[in-house]
Order: sequence, then C-alpha cells, then structure tokens
Amino acid sequence: MLAFPSTYSVGITSLGYQVVWTTLATRQDVDVRRLFTDQGDPPHRKCDLFGLSLSWELDGPVLLDLLEQQRIPLWSHQRGEDDPIVFGGGPVLTANPEPLAPFFDVVLLGDGEDLLPTFINNLQQVRQLARVDRLRALAKIPGIYVPSFFAPRYDENGTLLSVEPTEAGIPNAVSKQTWRGTSLSHSTVITPDAAWPDIHMVEVARSCPELCRFCMASYLTLPFRSPSLEDGLIPAVEKGLSVTRRLGLLGASVTQHPQFSELLHWLNQDCFNDIRLSVSSVRTATVNPELTNILSRRGSKSLTIAIESGSERIRTMVNKKLIQEEIFAAAKYAREGGLSGLKLYSMVGLPTEEDIDVDATAELLLALKKTNPGLRLTLGVSTFVPKAHTPFQWQGVRAEAEKRLKRLGKQLKPNGIAFRPESFGWSVIQALLSRSDRRLAPVIESVRGSHDKLGGWKKAYRAAREKSLWATNENALPLPLPPEWEEVVHAVWEPSRVMPWTHLRGPLSQEKLIEHQDQALTQSLARPAKER
Repeated sequence: MLAFPSTYSVGITSLGYQVVWTTLATRQDVDVRRLFTDQGDPPHRKCDLFGLSLSWELDGPVLLDLLEQQRIPLWSHQRGEDDPIVFGGGPVLTANPEPLAPFFDVVLLGDGEDLLPTFINNLQQVRQLARVDRLRALAKIPGIYVPSFFAPRYDENGTLLSVEPTEAGIPNAVSKQTWRGTSLSHSTVITPDAAWPDIHMVEVARSCPELCRFCMASYLTLPFRSPSLEDGLIPAVEKGLSVTRRLGLLGASVTQHPQFSELLHWLNQDCFNDIRLSVSSVRTATVNPELTNILSRRGSKSLTIAIESGSERIRTMVNKKLIQEEIFAAAKYAREGGLSGLKLYSMVGLPTEEDIDVDATAELLLALKKTNPGLRLTLGVSTFVPKAHTPFQWQGVRAEAEKRLKRLGKQLKPNGIAFRPESFGWSVIQALLSRSDRRLAPVIESVRGSHDKLGGWKKAYRAAREKSLWATNENALPLPLPPEWEEVVHAVWEPSRVMPWTHLRGPLSQEKLIEHQDQALTQSLARPAKER
C-alpha cells in the first residue's frame, strides 16, 4: 500500500509520488495499491508494506489517520509479525524524521531512483526472517534508517546529547543517498482529476546552484543535476505530448539548466503551437524576452519569480544573487512578452530583518506596478521557517514576523496588488515539526484527527509539558519532557548544539553549514547602519 497524506487530486499531481508508485507497480514481485485521504485502490487481502511519501511537514500527522484507517498499530514497537512494515520517504523525512520516527519502521533517506529498488530487493531476500531480523538487516544498508535501532540520549535537564545505535553492527550514522543518473523524472499518470488537470510534468533540474541560506530544496538535494537535452528532456517531453497537450517544466531552478535556451527553441517549433506550457518558479536574472514571448505563445498567462525581499541587504545576506534592476527587467519582459501577470514570492522574519527591510519589499512592488501598467502583480509571502541541513537551521521563527505580514498587507492591498500571505500560526507548527526530536511523537498522536486546528497543537504540547500527556501515554515514558515551546520554535540555537538529525548525514557537513551561516550574518551586520 502506497499512501499520500492528502486527497487524490493533490496526491496524483505529486511527481515524486507518481515516480515511487510506478517504480513499485512495474516490478513483477510487487502488487502495489494506492491510498489517499479521500479514496484508494481496492485493498489487499494482506498488506506486507505500507509506504508514505511526505513532502511537507504539516502533512506528517496525517500518517496516523491513515494507519488507523487501515487498522495498523500506530507505534512501530506495537506491530507484530502479521503487521506490515511501515516505511516512508521524501524531503521532510530525509531532513528530520525524528518527530515521526516512532511511527515508522523504516525511513528511506534521499533520492528514490536507486534507494527504493535497493530497499525492496533486500527486503525480498530476508522476507522469511522474523520481523526484528528483517529490520536489522535493512538497518545495515546505506540510506536506510531504522529508527528502532537508534535511541536518543539526554542529560538530566532533558538536553539531547546524541542519537546512537542500540546494538553493534548498526552504522553510527545514516547518509542520504543521491541519484547521479543521466535522467530525472517525468509524469507517469496524466488525468483530468489531478489538481493540475491533464498535465505532463517533466523535471528539468534537481537542486539549485544558488544556495540561498534558508533553502532546503537547494541544500538537501545537492549537487545540482540536469539531464541532457537530447537523451533526457526531449524524449520525456515527447512521451507526454503524445497523450496530452499540456506541459509543465519543474525544478527549483528550471531556467538554469545549461541547455534551457535550446529547449525553448525546440518548443518554439510550429508543431507545438497547440500546447499549453507552464514553468515553475524561475531565477529572476534569467528572465528575458525570448522566455516571456514563448511562454505567452504557448498559453501561459503569468510568470513566477522568487525575490525573497525587496531589501538588497537581506537578499545579499541570504545569498540571493539578485539586484533590483533584474527584478524590474523581469517585470518589463513579462509585460512586453504578452504575459498578463507576474507572481513574486518573498519572506518575512529572516535573520537580521528589520521593519525597514519589509517596507523595501512594499516599495518595490509599488514601483513595479507604477512602471508596468496593466501587469497584474501578486505577492506571495511566507514566514521564515528553519529547516534541517541548511545554514539557517540554527535560527528560530521570529515572533515579529506576524506583525510584518500585516504591515506588508496594509501597504499593498489598498494599492491593487494581490497579497497572498501564508498563515503565521501554521508556520510556527511547521517549525515545531521541523526542529523537534522524538519527544514530539506523543503530541502528534494526541492531535490526530484534529491536526488541522492550531489550538489543538498548543493544547497538546502544553499537556506534554505538564506531564499529563506523558502520564497517559506509555510510549512517552522513556523520554524526558519536551523543551519549552519557545526553545523549539523561536530560539536561536548555538552551533554546538546536538541536532535531532545529527546522526543523519546530508550533502554538506555541519562545519560547512556553520561557515555559510557565519558568512551570511557577518556580511549582513557589516552593512552601514542606514541600511539596517
């Protein structure tokens, strides 16, 4: 059973989920069924494996609802010989699986192209062994994390000291696996019932060479990889266009594919006049008349760019290699190329940010509107959330970000700019899930069924701190009480702190991440006072 923590229309649009499902479905030794929150394929008479693809922290608690629906024990240690092995993968679990670790038997860290077949092949070889022996064998394979063979160690104050193997023969650390093949992924399911109907998605690039200091999509997926045009992209596009005339080019930095210009030229042929082309967020500095003209001719209405901030100081601090003139040029090219809208993404609450930096974002949007009459501007704004394996993992959610979201809205909405802020409250919960260790698991269990209500999270966490949740949950007894809410969500952590994910190796060392953080903060504070 392969599950997705949302509805069918959302799940079937996930390229990662499609690829995992296809990898399993094309094997002769596996019979895979799909499960979504609103529907599922006909169930097996006996389910040996239950998998979950997880790409967003706030979807994690849905796992418990799905397990309960399938009558699978929630906690891994409660499962017996007849219960399925519950496994998961995806960027959230690769970054920090610890809050959900007690619910998983196996976590696959990294790219699934090689790792998923390796997992299935090795599991088939030991399928006759007892459950604990199967898991023990899997725990010795690179990239496969079996949480039950690791235990957190705390001091008398509840400070995490380490996460260590519980027996000899288990590696001290598990490293994320990186796919280095010559091709990336593309859609295997095209349906009118998807959130993006009838679209064929092609992954143009994986990771991003820009390395913005907050960006997990960049740091966790290093190195930057792109398939060749002739052997990878064109065959993938042609395969999809034989079924549908809607094409989506995906990636954290699509336009930085070394042959992206050639791909545009190829898509500009007359035989593609009837297709509808969309491109995910592009690097602002790569927007040019050719790109906007072709997008307009191929049915796109708008272009999406990430600016992070209107403040040059903040952009420099986060390593966003972008100057003001490039933002104005992108808007100009979008309007002149025939696009009707420009979507911009930015953040509030970044380290060292002040009100003047937020005002700079508003001033930038108002200037863009003035110089580009008729171009519909939309600003999407999120609150900075620290993510594992990035240089800003030691930073916290800044409480003043909530006021700064409102500050931006008051300046933009009355002036005809569409303002799309993400919920500050849910950003806080996202940070809680992103930064916690296994002590959050009983809280997650407590809010199951109501994890979409902010108040339920704070109430459950308060109960954990007051021992009442610990007293009623045998699974939590071996662990000390969780730290203060403020300590997990908002505090700036010392670089010497042991992270919940320290035993899980990402692409860059902690020393290199600390170096990148220090460069960012030092550079920011070195700017003249009038700019700060």
